[in-house]
Amino acid sequence: MAKNKKKRKLKQKLTDKYRLVIINEDTFQERFSLKLSRLNVFVFGGVFSILLIILTTLLIAFTGIREYIPGYSSTALKKKATRLTYEADSLKTRLSVLEGYTKALKPVLTGQIEPEKIDSITNEMKTIAFDESKLQASKEDSLFREKIESKDLFPLYNGGANRVKNVFFSPLTGSISQPFDVNDKHYAIDIVAKTGTPVKAVADGMVILAEWTAETGYLITIQHSNEFISVYKHNGTLLKQQGDVVKSGEAIASVGSTGELTTGPHLHFELWNNGFPVNPTNYIDFQ
Repeated sequence: MAKNKKKRKLKQKLTDKYRLVIINEDTFQERFSLKLSRLNVFVFGGVFSILLIILTTLLIAFTGIREYIPGYSSTALKKKATRLTYEADSLKTRLSVLEGYTKALKPVLTGQIEPEKIDSITNEMKTIAFDESKLQASKEDSLFREKIESKDLFPLYNGGANRVKNVFFSPLTGSISQPFDVNDKHYAIDIVAKTGTPVKAVADGMVILAEWTAETGYLITIQHSNEFISVYKHNGTLLKQQGDVVKSGEAIASVGSTGELTTGPHLHFELWNNGFPVNPTNYIDFQ
């Protein structure tokens, strides 16, 4: 019985009605009145607190206010952290290339690699008897040689106005999305191809640079004869390293879309001669 009485008392306290009245102090005229109970106050207070918490959470999550709260990083800080991550990765790649280069030079500098012995070959050559009369050029040979030398067979290397295509092997077969344009300072051609398509060396040469940069992604540069240099950018993967000797038509990389300046899977191909960029389409048939 005592418990029931306590419950009724508590229920009555929660449901008892109270009147909140606002009156004019001078005229005692009633301006506003509101009937309330303790239960109503608790319900309204709880709903208001929940709405306030939800509104505060939305403001913090979707506005810039969160940057002023300890523990939240700003947008500028995130961009800076991302840029530093790219630079650290680039430095790591360059360091690995330098370590490989140093490792390759160490045996030469320390004298672990002996010079090639050519004495035996020289002695063998001395024992071979040559018939010097057979080495003398005949009159017909001399006339034929003068006729051939008078023709400009390689105007590309001699600086002639007429350019000869197919001098180099095509690095990739595909459509050219952006041509060589000196006015726009686009000293290359962009060739669109599927991701993973092999990129091939345009001629025999040596890899003088193979690294990753934030702007161009994976790039590889090859030094060829006759002062030519070919550059391949935005590759997906590199198949050769700095110092490797490559043959014409040999796969050196694969098509990708790496680097900040890329617009999709393609090859950014540059061709340089004597320190100046040249139009690759004058020397290579990409069809």
